[in-house]
Amino acid sequence: MSQRLSAALTLLALCATLMARTYTLASPDGRLTARIDVGTALTYSLWAGCRPLIQPSALALSTDRGLWGSGSHLRRATTTSHNGQIAAWGYKRATVTDCYRGLRLSFREGFSVEWRLYDEGLAYRFVSDQDRELTIRDEVAELRFARDWPVYAAYVKDRGTREEQLHNSFENSYAHTRLTGLDASRLIFSPLVVEADDGLRLCVAESDVEDYPGQFWVADGHGPRLTAVSARYPRRTVVGGHRNLEQVVVGREDYLVRARARQRMPWRIVGVAHGDAQLLDNDMVYRLASPSRVADTAWIRPGLAAWDWWCDRRLVGVPFRSGINTQTYKHFIDFAQRYGIPYLLVDGGWSPQAENNLMSVVPEVDLPELVRYGRERGVGLLLLAGQYSFDRDMERVCSHYAAMGIKGFKIDFINRDDAMAVNFHYRAAATAARYHLLIDFHGTYKPTGLNRTYPNVVNFEGVNGQEQVKWNAIRDYDQVTYDVTMPLIRMVAGPVDYTPGAMVNGTRRTYSPGHPMSQGTRAHQLAQYVVFLAPLNMLCDSPSRYDREPECTRFIASVPTVWDETIPLQCQLGQYVAVARRRAGRWYVAALGGWTPRALRLDLTPLHVAGRRAEVWSDGVNADVSADDYRHHTTTVPGDAQVDVHLAPGGGFVMVIG
Repeated sequence: MSQRLSAALTLLALCATLMARTYTLASPDGRLTARIDVGTALTYSLWAGCRPLIQPSALALSTDRGLWGSGSHLRRATTTSHNGQIAAWGYKRATVTDCYRGLRLSFREGFSVEWRLYDEGLAYRFVSDQDRELTIRDEVAELRFARDWPVYAAYVKDRGTREEQLHNSFENSYAHTRLTGLDASRLIFSPLVVEADDGLRLCVAESDVEDYPGQFWVADGHGPRLTAVSARYPRRTVVGGHRNLEQVVVGREDYLVRARARQRMPWRIVGVAHGDAQLLDNDMVYRLASPSRVADTAWIRPGLAAWDWWCDRRLVGVPFRSGINTQTYKHFIDFAQRYGIPYLLVDGGWSPQAENNLMSVVPEVDLPELVRYGRERGVGLLLLAGQYSFDRDMERVCSHYAAMGIKGFKIDFINRDDAMAVNFHYRAAATAARYHLLIDFHGTYKPTGLNRTYPNVVNFEGVNGQEQVKWNAIRDYDQVTYDVTMPLIRMVAGPVDYTPGAMVNGTRRTYSPGHPMSQGTRAHQLAQYVVFLAPLNMLCDSPSRYDREPECTRFIASVPTVWDETIPLQCQLGQYVAVARRRAGRWYVAALGGWTPRALRLDLTPLHVAGRRAEVWSDGVNADVSADDYRHHTTTVPGDAQVDVHLAPGGGFVMVIG
């Protein structure tokens, strides 16, 4: 958004309420109130009871048909009430409630603004009512918070010009500061969380981003206020970036997107949680996404995958040289078969990266033979693909490898969320679905509901995952603290390709980068398989290490990747996360802790499991000095359903209740 346009609309917003027509929405439970004012400017505010959360904030859309939302003429206002359910696929629960109070404001200028207020927050979107294409030049979106509250925000990692910041991996740790303490020179990617008074949490997100760029936020220096920024449409791209696997923007148009007739713009979301734990339970992004466009989903099979990259394909005790070759991948397949793991992800190197041609395979890898070998053992193959090479020959690539028996692709090195990059995600998902192929989007922005629209999209990165410990010292990346922060912020948007499962674990003192090793305890790694939502989840370590740890490996291989029910237990941002998830008749209870040792008492009463037998993996007595020390035992859930948990520094806990 241009500074001039933003300033003008802010001035209008300050006086708009004096001459506005006002509409009020109450959430179904009555705890939230939204006020929408239509006057010289279009503004909204949000309240929890009598406490203001968002002060009047302007919204507008600059188009080739005029500035929608500034001086626009209201034609009709329609209120709605909805009470329904959504059957969810590959998600943290089987059914998502969809209950809201709605308002649609239709304007004579040929557009509408739709509002929905849920118990979990407020959402709005612009809708074109015109039977013609239009050019969207800019979007005005601001958040004027009621007070200068603390905020958890992830900046674009690399500094530089605005254009340089727009090209990024959407991976960083969270800055924790006051709203007025945010760095105005740096872009912030969503979700972000604001800690309001009395335990209220505001989570800023977006959903249903299609034919449109994603949204960044910047502090503008005018008090506790954020202003939205989006990338303009690329005029030209060139091959570049990491090993020439990316499309790098070298020129942009003066607009965001050419919108199609009657296009619905993305939902802008301010989620509201009554306490940190409710952040883990928020469904706003999923429920606001477009429904599934895949008629037959029976072939979509979420699950675990053995993975060759994080462990550097390090094998011991084998009669061949491990590396990118057929023998190594057969060994990975044998390992997956032993533990009932349905997939092997073959990462970079199977195709000559310098050629950017996915139809070419290095001579050391016999893909048809690996597919045959895996099929006989119940293990399907997934392949890494760079975005550019996949995009330029998408139809042929999908047709060829689906016919060979490949089960899907991990598409990496996108690193943008302008409208061109966003639309690539939809084209890739749709094309892959026609050929019954799974997609894991890596090197990309956070999910915005695409996993609902195309359920064959089984995971997203857009997270500062465990790959970071391969090259970062603890002073540069505190993985343990991130692990107890990210689930309450980034996971509001959807699943995470975090890649857990390290069998070499380090304390603050013993951890060192440069070889495959995690921060935190072994139980911490095991708990991640329950706490982190990942319909396609990796086993990051080497088969050689897993074979030396069969007890832990059998547990990992048994954990579901999609769930029928999720119940948050206890959470505190940056300190600990505890959650219960159910699949069929079995409950999985897990907790992750930060570096401070902690005792928790978990109330399992909502699970109705008192007296049932349970299997437990917890931190060992010496886990504070030897991070791989863990205890495995069986027990019975007490009659009062209160379970005491001790978390070592960087610790974890898992209880499986049969």
